[in-house]
Amino acid sequence: MKTTAAVSREGNAAPVLETVDLEEPRAGEVLVRMVATGVCHTDVRVHGGLGPGTPRPIVLGHEGAGIVERLGAGVTSLAVGDHVVLSGASCGVCPNCRQNAPIYCAEMLPRNFGGLRMDRTSGISQDGKLIHAQFFGQSSFSQFAVAGERTAVKVPKDVPLEILGPLGCGVITGSGAVINALKVGAGNSIAIFGTGGVGLSAIMAARLVGATRIIAIDVLPARLALAKELGATDTLNSKDGDVVKAVRELVPGGVDFTLNTTSIPDIYTQQLECLSVRGTGAFVTSPRGDWKPPMFHLLAGGRKLQGIVGGDAAPQTFIPMLIDYFRQGRFPFDRLIRFYEFKDIATAFQDMQRGDTIKPVLRIGG
Repeated sequence: MKTTAAVSREGNAAPVLETVDLEEPRAGEVLVRMVATGVCHTDVRVHGGLGPGTPRPIVLGHEGAGIVERLGAGVTSLAVGDHVVLSGASCGVCPNCRQNAPIYCAEMLPRNFGGLRMDRTSGISQDGKLIHAQFFGQSSFSQFAVAGERTAVKVPKDVPLEILGPLGCGVITGSGAVINALKVGAGNSIAIFGTGGVGLSAIMAARLVGATRIIAIDVLPARLALAKELGATDTLNSKDGDVVKAVRELVPGGVDFTLNTTSIPDIYTQQLECLSVRGTGAFVTSPRGDWKPPMFHLLAGGRKLQGIVGGDAAPQTFIPMLIDYFRQGRFPFDRLIRFYEFKDIATAFQDMQRGDTIKPVLRIGG
């Protein structure tokens, strides 16, 4: 079938809408008519050639939400007409998948960043030439997407689909880091570095679980103001002085947890220096440039440094839980979103790169 997709090609500032050919869903796959999809920093980086070997040309997009149109052979958990959020590919049979940790699937990198199915096919072509796809098992920058059954999470029909896509990556990463990985609880303190979509999702989750002190750190006053509205008890602008000193003045002895959502090397050091004895510092992306952890500080205080991918979450259960919290008015992630028409994808990319928009969402179809 013919469809319109945003194709990432080398040399272009942003993906460009093109007409492509899309295969019918194979066994274990579904065809999804996309309603909307979020734009994530990972999309921006991979488009710019910074992915882990991701080939181009490719159709990116990995925060898709849409409606199931057709089923491939053997699909049993979904039906035509189901509303779904798409969230990452996994094999389902490796030890981590069997332990309900699909984000750490043994085949995570090739399935999500390789641009091909595991049998080396794509599903998207143009004039007979292969266009890479299968990005996070979905490639949702398209009017239609073919996704694996495990990638598609069935969601309730009473919540607008156009707001749900970011639950598939950015929102699940921040909230899951707090709830699943760090297991922040009532009475705990946490400092969150960076108030983009991931950081603000973490702030909402920290409030949800009853953290007593939630410190938001950034350089953008407008985002710090929003962080305060969404649950931060304190905000710090790192341009105003020594962040570590300021955190330790707010919480003598240091905070129980820190979460770094940035890739700035110095912030990795700061987040560890803010920790209490036996505290844990978490990060969700790798530092850009050289960085060496302060090993004596970690050793002497029994402190930990923990990497987290995808919020340590199992999307099939965690996404519906977040939707329930949203319905209850306890997790207003929709406040992070700004909508763009699909044809304005270049503007969405630009606004995200400049920090003008926290979570761009492309409206693709009705």
